[in-house]
Amino acid sequence: MSTTPVSDAMRAGGQWNAAWDEMAALDPIWLETFLAAGTLPLRRGVLDPKIYEFLAIAVDASCTHMYAPGTRRHIAAALDKGATPEEVMAVLEAVAVLGLHSVALGAPMLAEEMQARGLTMPGAARD
Repeated sequence: MSTTPVSDAMRAGGQWNAAWDEMAALDPIWLETFLAAGTLPLRRGVLDPKIYEFLAIAVDASCTHMYAPGTRRHIAAALDKGATPEEVMAVLEAVAVLGLHSVALGAPMLAEEMQARGLTMPGAARD
């Protein structure tokens, strides 16, 4: 039996962050414990997966973190889980109180993800 089931599941599910590779190599048990704690509400079913993605967007887009790869990944996951672009934008606006950079970082990503799904930007010229 694997000693890193959460890490293994994240790798298999496409949720693995390559930035964690060195941590996993140096101390896989520490990283496993960290990831297990951070994903516990989701794995227990306490939080709806879409809400969990909203929280991850808020953390990654916050001005104290500003982690673009995670913000992009969680925006895409939220949309895939049924979030509306308006809901994602509301999350970005909520973290804007920490700094306007949260919206500046996330809004273009939301627009790109909307475009990738064929969704129309509000206020865009219509034929």
